[in-house]
Amino acid sequence: MQAKVSFTQKVKEELCSIPFSDEHLRAFLAAFIKVNGHLTISNGVSSIVCRTENAKIAKFIYHSINRIYGITPRFSYSKEMNFKKRVTYSVIIEEGEYIIGDLEISFLDGKIARNIVCNNDMISGYVSGAFLASGSVNSPKNSNYHLEISLNDESFAKWFSKLLLKYKGVEFTPKVAKRRNNYVVYLKKAQQISDFLSMIGCVDKTLEFESIRIDREFSSIGNRLQNLDTANYEKTAKAAEKQIEEIKIIDQVIGIKNVQNKKQQILMQLRLNREDASLTELSKEMSEILEEEISRSNINHLFRAIHNMAEKYKGAVRK
Repeated sequence: MQAKVSFTQKVKEELCSIPFSDEHLRAFLAAFIKVNGHLTISNGVSSIVCRTENAKIAKFIYHSINRIYGITPRFSYSKEMNFKKRVTYSVIIEEGEYIIGDLEISFLDGKIARNIVCNNDMISGYVSGAFLASGSVNSPKNSNYHLEISLNDESFAKWFSKLLLKYKGVEFTPKVAKRRNNYVVYLKKAQQISDFLSMIGCVDKTLEFESIRIDREFSSIGNRLQNLDTANYEKTAKAAEKQIEEIKIIDQVIGIKNVQNKKQQILMQLRLNREDASLTELSKEMSEILEEEISRSNINHLFRAIHNMAEKYKGAVRK
């Protein structure tokens, strides 16, 4: 049975298919290595090791390093012998100290080098790299909208959050929260998540996210309108029930035919004959009977007069 592909995985795989510029790609690698990589030294040779369970991500990092630095990384993999039998791919990049220096990466300092994120395209590249390394986003089919990037340093998480605020053209409101040993930078608003996906260049997943979100919101609007219609119907029914009670009091005391106001008399009879009619329907029927325009507000005014009359006769009945 084929495993279900998550929305996060779809976003990351689209990221790996985007034709980035060299400037964008350098910022991308700076963030990916900062979040995912670690430096090892063996026999005097320094290497960067990046690990992922996604073969497409491993392949993308391999080609990106080769394109920017002309270095051919090495691959290794390990397989967990458990039920899921996960495979972890390692991309081993030699000349690690040179690359870390060139990309101005510090594994000890949380600051992000200005030269790596000095314009919108580089900020987009840096954010893309961090998301590919440790980001996740809920499927838009889930009403709990949530996108996050998990980082292992509080200072870096705060700098990363500030970086999102510097991106021009989009207004993000990222939050930072501690989760176990990590610090999570996250977005909760659907529009901001959509803007984030667009910012990192995932056009297809942005369109999918928006399409599902709009369908959900239309459905929600439909449900709200249905609830409103039900509430209005119940309100109309209760008002009609009270009006009928008052009309019956008047009829018992003086009789509807003896009401002097012709319009009140006609409206009383209409209400008794049409218990479920709305004020709009009553105004239309009275307009036809009297051959003149009787508005909804006129109907309201007439019912208030009928109410006052019934109140007067209720007092008389009590005496």
